[in-house]
Amino acid sequence: MNIFGIGLPEMGLIMIVALLIFGPKKLPEIGRSLGKTIRGFQEASNEFQNEFKREAENLEQAVKTTAELEPKQIEAVTSQHDTPSSSPTN
Repeated sequence: MNIFGIGLPEMGLIMIVALLIFGPKKLPEIGRSLGKTIRGFQEASNEFQNEFKREAENLEQAVKTTAELEPKQIEAVTSQHDTPSSSPTN
């Protein structure tokens, strides 16, 4: 088991030191607070990822729409320029 680069023996040592420093009554409170903090970071990270994906999809859709419209606009401009020059003048 390897969490944050810390193995099981190191985790055990950290838990023993924390138990000696904070005592058995404070340790569950500290664990809950730490858990809530980590959960908050995870939720913020997920929200950021979802927002980033949503904006990337919107940008991709805009690029696709522009790519579809450009050839049509070029054809329209080209046909407008060709029509007056091909008509005969008297």
